[in-house]
Amino acid sequence: MRKPVLSLDEAEPKKILRADLPPTEGFVTIIDGHFKSEFDTVDAAEASGRKLKAAYPMLKIEIYDTANKVRTLLNYSADSSARSQNAD
Repeated sequence: MRKPVLSLDEAEPKKILRADLPPTEGFVTIIDGHFKSEFDTVDAAEASGRKLKAAYPMLKIEIYDTANKVRTLLNYSADSSARSQNAD
């Protein structure tokens, strides 16, 4: 059986993420010490982190800024979430 030949017109392969290297651009959510999702903006990373924290409050969630190499702990309280929903 012949193997298919790849042409140059096909899409590029996915970007390979390595678990042993920290991300180099954007913002990343860190869940219990492990790098997870990458985002272009801090707002998108925080929104994702807050959604996870609301569903699983026992998780330790941090936002990692790759440009400044800074981790920020994401604090979440049910009271602040209820107030922000009522304000809308």
